[in-house]
Amino acid sequence: MKIDELIKKDFSGCISVVKNAEVVFEKSYGFADYYNEIPNQLNTKFPTASAGKFFVAIGILQLVERGQLTLEHTIGELLELDLRQIDKEITIRQLLNHTSGIPDYFDESTMSEYADLWKDFPNYRIRQSSDLVPLFIDKAMMFKAGEKFQYNNTGFVVLGLIIERVTGQLFDEYLKANVFLPSGMIDTGYYELDRLPKNCANAYIFDENKNEFYTNIFSVDAKGTGAGGAFTTVLDINKFWLHLIDGSLISHKSLNKMFSIQSYNGYQNYGYGVWLDKTEDGYITPYFQGSDPGVSFISSYNLKNDIIFTAVSNFACDVWDLRRAFVEFEKEINF
Repeated sequence: MKIDELIKKDFSGCISVVKNAEVVFEKSYGFADYYNEIPNQLNTKFPTASAGKFFVAIGILQLVERGQLTLEHTIGELLELDLRQIDKEITIRQLLNHTSGIPDYFDESTMSEYADLWKDFPNYRIRQSSDLVPLFIDKAMMFKAGEKFQYNNTGFVVLGLIIERVTGQLFDEYLKANVFLPSGMIDTGYYELDRLPKNCANAYIFDENKNEFYTNIFSVDAKGTGAGGAFTTVLDINKFWLHLIDGSLISHKSLNKMFSIQSYNGYQNYGYGVWLDKTEDGYITPYFQGSDPGVSFISSYNLKNDIIFTAVSNFACDVWDLRRAFVEFEKEINF
């Protein structure tokens, strides 16, 4: 079997496999613009939804290393917000590992459709992280801070606000200067949907009633926030992993903490801003992922075998099933 045979015929997006810093497989499928039949390419910029949380976590750890923050700093100390019912003693550490209990503007444990957020609050108003504050600031805590793991989008919006408070820059400007450009990720950034640069893929949703595809421009934030929404390419993601692992973005000490299990939801491990697969022999495979209407993304780094796998789709194809198939393929042929 070849890698190509793992990929379903209706897949739209890009896939990349790199081993020992050498490209093993890279291919694009489908259309960036479906109705004009403009094909996806390896340098096509795709939206990645919650994958951006990983970048935000790295930005926070950089500020910790520079002495501008500590993991035990609280949101009450850092934010100039009337937090109302929100616990002022929530720490950066708890935000990073999803144990804060802060009210989530999109609670994935009870809400299934992200697009439902914008029925009463127009998505075109979301142009920076602070624009999301009205969606959670009047809500009560979900549980006591530190009590348990629960995946939380608000937590990373707040981390984005903390980056802005500490640095005086918008969080995406900080990430561009301190994560993307140092990694050579020239095709990665946070873009407004009504001002997309060239080579960006539209993200498509299928309307079963009309039997046609439509774009997600009214279903997601007009511009990404600390919770996610970066656009990137599979080529840039490969550069990102290599610069992260070699210590160019954060120290190996910080990287070890990031890749150490900080919380657990009953079946998945989490570090700081990144998911962690742990094998029976104790090896960790970090991965980050994202899902929005019309968007799916996953990228992992098998540290034991030095393999980067990345798959992104602009038709919300099942990249998770594809990665599982690749992992089994990897085992079968001792890749």
